[in-house]
Amino acid sequence: MFQLESHHKDFMDTFGFLHFPGLLDDRIGEIAEAFDELLKKNGGDDHEGVERLAVVPFINHDPYLCTLLDDPRIHGIAAGLLGEQYQYWNSDGNLYVGDTRWHSDTQWPEPIRFFKMAIYLDPMTKETGALRVIPGSHRFGEGYAETVHEHLSGKKGGWGGLHGSEVPAVAVETSPGDLAVFNHSTKHSAWGGGKRRRMFTMVFTGHHTEGPALESFKTIIRQHGYTTREVFGREDGPLLSTATPERLRHLQNLIAHIPKAA
Repeated sequence: MFQLESHHKDFMDTFGFLHFPGLLDDRIGEIAEAFDELLKKNGGDDHEGVERLAVVPFINHDPYLCTLLDDPRIHGIAAGLLGEQYQYWNSDGNLYVGDTRWHSDTQWPEPIRFFKMAIYLDPMTKETGALRVIPGSHRFGEGYAETVHEHLSGKKGGWGGLHGSEVPAVAVETSPGDLAVFNHSTKHSAWGGGKRRRMFTMVFTGHHTEGPALESFKTIIRQHGYTTREVFGREDGPLLSTATPERLRHLQNLIAHIPKAA
């Protein structure tokens, strides 16, 4: 069983991201093949590189990609960050085009915690669209993170009009087979990328069963407008039909709270 070390958890808590070079080297060929086939079914062949193509949810609809949820390395990271009862929330598959400006992937402040795992299927460098993160920018309520948020959200001057690509940050340069993980609140971006950058993500959260956390989870479901059809596909969709008892344990928030398809 793959487990996070205490230094991994401390690094994530302090800086808001982790990078695991080569973690999925043994699977990346099959992952890329499944990714390309699923994108092809969703308009990838007609993608002209003018704007981003995104398929959401993504891995839910491919039997092989669903098995990533069963991989002991994915499980170990999710459990290390969120506890053994962690829940799978969502995924997206993308052909990215050009720059992605600075942002967080959640409300500010974050109502409930999410962690995103990103897999890039092409080599990414600082100059060609690699993920960039501002370390510590996820720590809402603290002076540094709040100041960064105010500048990047337009509430302050943006450091004299500094171009996004010049904002001090860490470029998480990746090769196929690497895994990048970051807190949804961490400010991130990409600059200088081409017209067909292949990347997909998987998002995990805690097991929300009651109180404000559960209500926040339900609100997020409503905001996305998902139904069982989008999340699980047909009744024999692979997310459920191929699920082991262990995978089902980490789908309970979705099973219980995604509205039934009309």
